[in-house]
Amino acid sequence: MTGSLFIVSAPSGAGKTTLCKMAVDFFPGLRHSVSYTTRQARPGETDGKDYWFVDDAAFDRMLANGEFLEYAGVFGKRYGTSRKDLETLLKAGYDALIEIDVQGAMNVRKTLDKGAYIFILPPSVKICEDRLKSRSSEAPEEIQRRLRIAVEEIRRAVDYDYVIVNDDLDGAFERLKAVMIAEKARTVNMSGVVKGLLADVG
Repeated sequence: MTGSLFIVSAPSGAGKTTLCKMAVDFFPGLRHSVSYTTRQARPGETDGKDYWFVDDAAFDRMLANGEFLEYAGVFGKRYGTSRKDLETLLKAGYDALIEIDVQGAMNVRKTLDKGAYIFILPPSVKICEDRLKSRSSEAPEEIQRRLRIAVEEIRRAVDYDYVIVNDDLDGAFERLKAVMIAEKARTVNMSGVVKGLLADVG
């Protein structure tokens, strides 16, 4: 049985990365689909775990070879999801989680006919701003640019299957778990189990 696919988006500072890491730690069969990016690693990030960090030339080669399921430019850097990496995870029976921006998620939806699309909302734009400032990794003008984009991304939340407000981390994680468990039990995802049971009885 192939695994389920979860696509998670959020504006900067909404807590998406934290929630996704919690989900991967909680569900033994859930794996990150690690994206490729041309941006530099932030402190604490690991190549092959958080992202595959590549230069522009390597990204261009992958793009020319048609290796990306989707790719997008975000804040002057490029991000791409490897079609082969994702297919390998799903065929091995793992559930796959893609952390991706709104633009990338909509491109995946155009390409794949499967997946649960989840949007993480912050309690307020002000809290997004506070979280971005607490990182101490962006200049003030960069934070303001991210906030302007965050507002536009929040408007796209209605395009997703599920919306989770991260007003309390533990509560938001409980809701994320509930979504993932429910998705695993959807008929379309359990058809292989049903066929297997019927095969046993002839």
